[in-house]
Amino acid sequence: MAKTLLITGATDGIGLATAKMLAAEGHTLILHGRNAEKLESCRAQLAGIPGAGPVETVQADLSRLEEVEALADRLLAKQQPLDVLINNAGVYNTPAPQAGNGLDVRFVVNTLAPYLLARKLAPLLGAEGRVVNLSSAAQSSVDLAALKGETSLSDGAAYAQSKLAMTIWSRLWGLNRAADDPIIIAVNPASLLGSKMVSEAFGIAGGDLSIGADILIRAALSEAFANASGQYFDNDAGRFAPPHADALDSDKSQRVMNAIVSLLEGRLP
Repeated sequence: MAKTLLITGATDGIGLATAKMLAAEGHTLILHGRNAEKLESCRAQLAGIPGAGPVETVQADLSRLEEVEALADRLLAKQQPLDVLINNAGVYNTPAPQAGNGLDVRFVVNTLAPYLLARKLAPLLGAEGRVVNLSSAAQSSVDLAALKGETSLSDGAAYAQSKLAMTIWSRLWGLNRAADDPIIIAVNPASLLGSKMVSEAFGIAGGDLSIGADILIRAALSEAFANASGQYFDNDAGRFAPPHADALDSDKSQRVMNAIVSLLEGRLP
């Protein structure tokens, strides 16, 4: 049965590869991106795939939390049917690492924006819906001062910490979700796939993007993931696996979660 899926960061990389595969299966897609021209180009490209279902677009800069809120509010106001949210958008290196709110843009885009978007869209997703979060094999202990924008980090450190922070909130919410909350799954799509991010960060072509797209689609739609809320799937290992040890430490995880909620004070439903 065809589903409706919102994919963030859908104009290139794993996001676009995932969208193409889903379009070929006839699903309804909502593509998110920052650039209107790229979004329209991708929409037209997907609409031309034989058997493609409806393709919509939504534009927002995820480094600006007010735009994340506005995106969610538009979908909520329309009562947009939604079965799956794939939080794919991410940032590794950037010439402007500080967001307008003074926070590190990696934490904003990779950690805070996905949590805010998922929380606001939870009523549309419901208990049968899923949130698939693009995590990473690169995970390292979160410096709470850096998360709060009180100190700066290198590109690699900020990325790895922001991905662990995302994995932590995925686990805590996923394991403790309310009866009407969606399933929450964190996925490492595989290391060093051939995305723009990998090319810019490491100067290499990277692996086949379809490897990452395939596991995201399985996590989004397969019955094998129907009871996986709060779990972490490591596609390098090809199985569910323990995330970084800090995500399994209740005290460390709760401190990270408290910081995330505090930074989003007044924005969460």
